[in-house]
Amino acid sequence: MESIQSIKQRFGIIGNSAGLNRAIEKAIQVAPTDISVLVTGESGVGKESIPKIIHQLSHRKHGKYIAVNCGAIPEGTIDSELFGHEKGAFTGATQTRSGYFEVADGGTIFLDEVGELPLTTQVRLLRVLENGEFIKVGSSKVQKTNVRIVAATNVNMFEAIKKEKFREDLYYRLSTVDIHLPPLRDRQEDIHILFRKFASDFALKYKMPTVKLTDDAVNMLLRYRWSGNIRQLRNVAEQISVLEQNRTINAQTLQTYLPSGASNLPAVVNESKSESDFSSEREILYKVLFDMKADLNDLKKLTMELMKNGNAKEVQKDNEGLIQKIYGENESDAEFEEQVHDLEILSIPESSESKISSAEDKYHFAEEIEEEETLSLQDKELELIKKSLERHNGKRKLAAEELGISERTLYRKIKQYDL
Repeated sequence: MESIQSIKQRFGIIGNSAGLNRAIEKAIQVAPTDISVLVTGESGVGKESIPKIIHQLSHRKHGKYIAVNCGAIPEGTIDSELFGHEKGAFTGATQTRSGYFEVADGGTIFLDEVGELPLTTQVRLLRVLENGEFIKVGSSKVQKTNVRIVAATNVNMFEAIKKEKFREDLYYRLSTVDIHLPPLRDRQEDIHILFRKFASDFALKYKMPTVKLTDDAVNMLLRYRWSGNIRQLRNVAEQISVLEQNRTINAQTLQTYLPSGASNLPAVVNESKSESDFSSEREILYKVLFDMKADLNDLKKLTMELMKNGNAKEVQKDNEGLIQKIYGENESDAEFEEQVHDLEILSIPESSESKISSAEDKYHFAEEIEEEETLSLQDKELELIKKSLERHNGKRKLAAEELGISERTLYRKIKQYDL
């Protein structure tokens, strides 16, 4: 078994951090086997080096090594690229074509950005991993292939599985061994070494003296976050090598090449949703309809009070809480009286009981509106109540506040729906 240092020299890997050494060590250990490997890490950390190490140290080293960027192939053609197609399988398929899995038979395929694969392609890939079988696009003939698959991604796979963008069974098939490459900010001892290597390479390439950093520039280099990792560091080294006349670079000069938008300060991100948040626009719409229904019932109740009493001020005094709920807490007496002015024509003298009865009959339709509510709205009301109770672990008071109704009303609804 080759040593880690010899592997670094052979594949041009720079650095001596513990995380990098561990990743290379795992690659050396799994290389002689046919185990599927998933390489994880941020964009720009050099994930493409690990599959090359695995292939060159395996018994497949004399077979083909094909690297495929899954994120760069359009969704409509990726099945054809990976598995091939028959002549006439689709418009433009003028001849039969062999896919990467057929061409790389006996070798290794590196699937970069595997997290970008469409779900339909993931099903096909799962079959290859399970029994080495695949079917060309437009064919019914099952073909066999013997390839070793090494995949890489910068996507949080568990988050992708949770969002149903990646199949869980495929993830566990791919990640028999998981090799993680640490970001550059976690390899501080390697940052200056990498910069010097890049500066030396570009000096040779462009035939000019090598740039050197002052101590304050080195400190700035180490403190910077490097969100683009090694790729970003390489670009900065190339820019400085080409553009700067003075080959000694201080911190002030280096600062001009580092994007100011990146911050070294930690950010607090609240990933958990508030208990009152709703998971979809549809649920928000149902909540609005439910609130409108509650307001309508309150208005019917207030209207009937005005019809029976006829005295707006007395009704306002007796139903102060209800009025504030309907019209808002800042509603003035004058505004309320103005809004109920039209309703005062419905007022009926208390002495005329027969007229009250007549008026109640005349406006009895207002009480029957509730019976005309559609079953669909009742179902959604029931669904909202259930979800609100679940969010608050059955606490009726909190659920009632979220739904915008009183606890007593909620209790009545629970009895009504037999919850």
